[in-house]
Amino acid sequence: MPTSTASQQLFMYSTVVSDVGTVRSNNQDSAFAGEHLIAICDGMGGHAGGDTASTIAIRSLAHIEQDNVDGDVQVVSHMMATSVMAAHDAIVGKAKRERRLAGMGTTVTSVALVAGCWVLAHIGDSRAYLLHDGHLVRMTSDHSYVQHLIDTGRISEAEARNHPQRNVVMRVLGDFDIDSRPDIAIRKAHPSDRWLLCSDGLCGVLEDSTLEEVLSTCADQEECAQRLVSMALRAGSTDNVTAVIADATLALDADAFDLPHQTPLIGGAASASLETIADIVNEPVASAPPLREGKQSPAARAAALRSGKDPNEEPKQPEQRVAQPSSVREDNGDRVNTDTGEIPIVQKRNGRISADPNDPEVAKAIRNEHIEERKTKRSRKFRNRIITILIIILVLLGVAGVGVGTYRWSQTKYYIGDNNGKVAIFQGVPTSIFGAKLSHAVTDTNMETSDLPPSWREQLDQGISFDTYGEAKSHTRLIKKQLNDAKRKQEAKQQEKAAAEQKAKDEAAKKAADQAAQTNKSGGDKS
Repeated sequence: MPTSTASQQLFMYSTVVSDVGTVRSNNQDSAFAGEHLIAICDGMGGHAGGDTASTIAIRSLAHIEQDNVDGDVQVVSHMMATSVMAAHDAIVGKAKRERRLAGMGTTVTSVALVAGCWVLAHIGDSRAYLLHDGHLVRMTSDHSYVQHLIDTGRISEAEARNHPQRNVVMRVLGDFDIDSRPDIAIRKAHPSDRWLLCSDGLCGVLEDSTLEEVLSTCADQEECAQRLVSMALRAGSTDNVTAVIADATLALDADAFDLPHQTPLIGGAASASLETIADIVNEPVASAPPLREGKQSPAARAAALRSGKDPNEEPKQPEQRVAQPSSVREDNGDRVNTDTGEIPIVQKRNGRISADPNDPEVAKAIRNEHIEERKTKRSRKFRNRIITILIIILVLLGVAGVGVGTYRWSQTKYYIGDNNGKVAIFQGVPTSIFGAKLSHAVTDTNMETSDLPPSWREQLDQGISFDTYGEAKSHTRLIKKQLNDAKRKQEAKQQEKAAAEQKAKDEAAKKAADQAAQTNKSGGDKS
């Protein structure tokens, strides 16, 4: 008697292939391929930032591989959302602590199989495709500017492929002031469902019809992933290229001993954190298989020539590596590595290690970390405030010291200047600091400034400086003598002028008298 579909249990097999590509110097994609969870994260933010952000996101999601085995669909969907948000907080926190990582972020597209349903979480422009009954359906909508233009009818799908702003994302996780909540979708799972999760380095160059053909005709998972990544590179992709393939399969007897099982595979940047992820899922994990071939495109050959490499030489690929959880590593005498980036890892009373943000103990550890961070931040702010105050005090003391020193020096100097219209001797220098004058009048000479020649008045306005009071006093006497001499000369000139005028008057009077006498004489002779 055939077993009903409702009583049959679905399992998932998955694999991932990720390659740095022909142009980039490092792989900023990260991927997870397990029995219950698959995920692709495309990092951004420079050489160090992108791979860090995508790795943190994978670490935050990895616990779902073990936590959703007996889970409820709604519980797991909530778990997916909170794990994505925890990754966002972790990325922002790390970027604030390490300014070289400022501006880093990542996309997240993940699918979990739970209780016969697919739970999809998505943010960014990585994509999820589902092949169902031979038809390929795109299950995600890009959170990008170009997708917005498509949705509003401003451009077509064909125009979007070559749009100059096709890489501008509007929603991602990370150090940005944008909405970081993921889209969550739930769909009934069916036997033979096949998922493709990929970064835009793949879907950005291959048509959906090409993806459908390869996914439909290539039954072997790894071969399918290898072929898709190779095709993207040969088509000229200049980005990192990652493909995650997952198939739903039936187990007719859920109580059988030999149930489907696979070791989770970690691809891209996150493969450098195998021990950490092994601790999170509490089972062995392995790095993804490397790309076997497919980089011999014209773009790849040109990139190799630019970097001085032999274009015919296949790059050496890293070997696959398996990492055991910490309990096994301790038994083997290996170094324990419990670093989870920004997600705290907790060893529970039953010995299991957890990094699930939904776990009360992990949540408590996160809160404690935040409390300690706030204490450290407050302590740092208080310390910086004290240091700032001390620096200000030292600067003020320095300025005061300079001011006192300058004033004392100024009081050893003297100058002659104008004091309310009179020539006076001042102690100090003819200037001021912060509005405070550095001089004061000590002796008035009773000489009016207005009596001096213009050239002397100009000198007095600037101040005639001396090193000693005696020199200043001597110079005032010289000024007074020269002023008196000038006055005497002026008086002599005035006297000479007056004498000349009087002499002229006398001569004119004499001349007039002589003319009158001559006139009288002439009149007497006629009579």
